Amino acid sequence: MTQLSAARAQSADTGPAPGSGTLYGKSANRRITVHDIARAKERGEKWPMLTAYDAMTASVFDESGIPVMLVGDSMGNCHLGYDTTVPVTLDEMTMLAAAVVRGTRRALIVADLPFGTYQEGPEQALRSAVRLVKEAGAGAVKLEGGERSHRQIAMLVQSGIPVMGHIGLTPQSVNSMGYRVQGRGEEAAQQLLRDAKAVQDAGAFAVVLELVPAELAAEVTRSLTIPTVGIGAGEGTDAQVLVWTDMMGLTGGKVPKFVKKYADLREVMSGAARAFAEDVAQGGFPGPEHSVH
Repeated sequence: MTQLSAARAQSADTGPAPGSGTLYGKSANRRITVHDIARAKERGEKWPMLTAYDAMTASVFDESGIPVMLVGDSMGNCHLGYDTTVPVTLDEMTMLAAAVVRGTRRALIVADLPFGTYQEGPEQALRSAVRLVKEAGAGAVKLEGGERSHRQIAMLVQSGIPVMGHIGLTPQSVNSMGYRVQGRGEEAAQQLLRDAKAVQDAGAFAVVLELVPAELAAEVTRSLTIPTVGIGAGEGTDAQVLVWTDMMGLTGGKVPKFVKKYADLREVMSGAARAFAEDVAQGGFPGPEHSVH
């Protein structure tokens, strides 16, 4: 039985989703679960997911009603100073995932399995995922790959660990794949469809589609009973995810075409830092109101 089937079987017992019956909202009465995700697919509800890497940022997103947060290995690029996601370690992921869990009360927290922590096979994947669930408190894990990761996903699901798949552009394969659109052409499109079905058949509760033509992503979404989460995959997916530093305008330089900037935190923070520095240099800070005697 897949996690989606289990969710349907238990829907009468688990009650309504938090808040108003939808995933997006501000109620904090309990954690969102994979069963809530399954019911959202049945309702045809679209929902948002953001990355988070620390307790304070996660708490802001949680209070804003974001229902699912991904502690992505994108932390390598955004917070740890790596050029790619490949160097991220399981220790780093466990530490930051635990911080995100501590900073939230309602959101389902999904933690990435870093490169090299599941490729050897199902047993290695289980050992790695157990750390993220037991030590960090993650509610689910995510791993890359479709057919090639089928056995790993099945092992985790059978062991009671919810899994989110990830197909299309898989950043951990940057050294062989590069950063380019996946699924163009009939053969590539058919492989993506096979990968999506493999992830679902293995028991994943959702699958990320990254940098996939919009028409193909919509076709995949129609063909699956589990939700699809798009990033650079058009509007036809069930959910959308963005890296929060991209979405908030904190990332320097060029960002991918699919990113929509909802704020310009880089300019806000830079302005605040300059104002502080000038205040100190000119003797305006600290003033009497900031001093103790």
